[in-house]
Amino acid sequence: MRTWDGRYSQPVRLDEISTPSRVADAGEGVSQPELGLAARNHGMPLEAMRYDLTPPGLHYLLIHYDIPFVDADAWSLRIDGLVDRPLTIDLAALKAMPATTVRSTMECAGNGRARLEPRPVSQPWLVEAVGTAEWTGVPLRDVLLAAGVRPDAVDVVFTGADHGVERGVEQDYQRKLTLAEALDPEVLLAYEMNGAPLAPQHGFPLRLLVPGWYGMTNVKWLRRVEVLDHEFTGFQQKAYVVRQSSDEAGVPITRIAPRALVIPPGFPDFMTRGRVVRPGPVLLEGRAWSGRAPVARVEVSVDGGATWAAATLADDGGHRWAWRRWSHSWLATPGEHLVTARATTTDGEVQPVDAPWNRGGFVNNAAHQIPVTCLED
Repeated sequence: MRTWDGRYSQPVRLDEISTPSRVADAGEGVSQPELGLAARNHGMPLEAMRYDLTPPGLHYLLIHYDIPFVDADAWSLRIDGLVDRPLTIDLAALKAMPATTVRSTMECAGNGRARLEPRPVSQPWLVEAVGTAEWTGVPLRDVLLAAGVRPDAVDVVFTGADHGVERGVEQDYQRKLTLAEALDPEVLLAYEMNGAPLAPQHGFPLRLLVPGWYGMTNVKWLRRVEVLDHEFTGFQQKAYVVRQSSDEAGVPITRIAPRALVIPPGFPDFMTRGRVVRPGPVLLEGRAWSGRAPVARVEVSVDGGATWAAATLADDGGHRWAWRRWSHSWLATPGEHLVTARATTTDGEVQPVDAPWNRGGFVNNAAHQIPVTCLED
């Protein structure tokens, strides 16, 4: 099977499938394939951070292949592999089991990719690949225990109904967790988002929800859970790693790095999205989250990071895996300003101001910066 590398200049061979996506040449603009990805995979408008729960239509989307058309009446989930009692469960049977709800912020591992230089060629995210929802479903742990996972189990593999080709490899979308990770009681087989059945684009009728992990782990349109006695090394496991060069094995991507985003203040310029405010008190606010240690504080700068002030950080309300609101009162003066926010976790991890480059454009949690023009009085 052959595919194209985005420049429409040469085919990608099957023996090149382990090579990470390429890096754009100096001065190379965003390609038509990248624009096509951006049209399919929309980000969350930053003003939507005013909602504690992101409405499903505003929540970010990353769809690798096509959205499968799934008949809920004919659908079932197969749990097999290294288990004593293989199970086939339909949606009614799942909904009859004890359910739980987890509020979780989900973010794409490639969020911020388009801000890197040189730019890794792929879905051109800026900072909008995020959203927060309440996910309802059955703890995966309960289903695995019902199936009787055997003592020598190592990994649990999740297979979605979405099917396609990446770098010459025809595949179902698959990701894995270790058995210990899969048995976390907050990991869900989720069938509701914000109290309603999953929308088709969000994985109807069932998806995996792994709180605190980047979005690629949360497999949509789930159809099979397989328990293995060895490590799973499928395509998507190898693709989502941080590496500086194509010959590195890379570091696997798991939990979400700390990030604070700013709700754009004032009103926007249509084309540039630059913001305009009037002199006087301006409320700067936004959201902060982390899938690692909890966020401990948020700092704000209006001069591009030369000086910082502490923001007021709201309580998490018992929702460990969801974003938290922050706010700061700024006395705006006429001129040009660069509003910046950064988060720090309880274990001292500080969101960097400068982007940490890597070949895939992953885990770029560089501090969010918004140019703001304050008008003359």
